Amino acid sequence: MTSSEPAWFKSSYSSSSDGDCVEVADCAHAVRVRDSKDKEGPQLAFTPAEWAHFVAYARAL
Repeated sequence: MTSSEPAWFKSSYSSSSDGDCVEVADCAHAVRVRDSKDKEGPQLAFTPAEWAHFVAYARAL
């Protein structure tokens, strides 16, 4: 990993047995989300405020 690459973390809610994993990287101006099985595939990017709103909503479910 170089200094320009984000540090990805696997979600604590991801399944460890069947490969259903979501990874998150906290970057300077965005929070990025990707499928751990497709590291070169598409990513979602959220502003920190959008991510905080999403996490609050998901916790309420």
